[in-house]
Amino acid sequence: MRPTGRLHLGNLVGALQNWVGLQDQYASYHFVADWHMLTTDYANTTELQNNVQEMVTDWLAAGLDPKKATFFIQSRIIEHAELHLIFSMITPLGWLERVPSYKEQLENVKDHDLHTYGFLGYPVLQAADILMYKANAVPVGEDQVPHVELTREIARRFNAFYGPVFPEPRAQLPPAPRLPGTDGRKMSKSYNNAIFLSDPTHVVSKKLATMITDPARKRRTDKGDPDKCPVFDLHKVFSKMDVIGQVNRECRTAEIGCLDCKSYLAAGVNERLAPIQERRKQYEQDPKRVWDVLEEGTERARKVAQVTMAEVRKAVNLR
Repeated sequence: MRPTGRLHLGNLVGALQNWVGLQDQYASYHFVADWHMLTTDYANTTELQNNVQEMVTDWLAAGLDPKKATFFIQSRIIEHAELHLIFSMITPLGWLERVPSYKEQLENVKDHDLHTYGFLGYPVLQAADILMYKANAVPVGEDQVPHVELTREIARRFNAFYGPVFPEPRAQLPPAPRLPGTDGRKMSKSYNNAIFLSDPTHVVSKKLATMITDPARKRRTDKGDPDKCPVFDLHKVFSKMDVIGQVNRECRTAEIGCLDCKSYLAAGVNERLAPIQERRKQYEQDPKRVWDVLEEGTERARKVAQVTMAEVRKAVNLR
């Protein structure tokens, strides 16, 4: 995950809760993708270290366990850069230019100059991150599936040239819906529509009170349609079944208003966040624990990376 600071409900539903479940099934690796952050935000790194701490604190608060999984910082394992370099020698330019997110971000991101070598080569570095640990499953959202497919192609091409060194990993999609933000768009920090895992209860309630609802319901007496309301999408994730049923019925008959509906949702969200925020306090009171976790995990990951790179150098006849 790229270190951009505090995490929000979309990160929890789209990634973190899936990671927590997987750590009991797999030897899992979770890393701070600080080099990847530089592919778009290279011009300003003043908040980078603070963002690393905030993000990993949220990982731990959400239930990721460094005793079960390995946490590490990408830039502190130089082997990632070496494998990226070798992969860049064999990756056709056309493969990178056809990645959907490449053209999409070039068109949509206007506040950063993305016409850089690093941004074009982002998926090659990602392939190195994945294949370094010979992963056979990568938990990603749908938008990252083309990157995992490219990783498979790079592994296949390397193996064809130099022998069977790498497995071909599969994308493992989380069973999670796309979470709307307070303006109805996908929840994102860049849209300023996010509810953060560390938001106090009154902030959660205040943000939800401003959330857009069914556009056809303009007055309290108007009947609503929950299927057209982004608030109801959040209910389906954070509210209990009886509340979901009540909102579904009473919105349609105008027995409850939008503010009632949002107050029920706030209660469900705050109940979900309470244990996360309680765990977060432990790390906020002792921030060094977060860096200790990263230091220990980085050492574990480095040992694996060194073994992989010894095998790669031998295969390529660099040793």
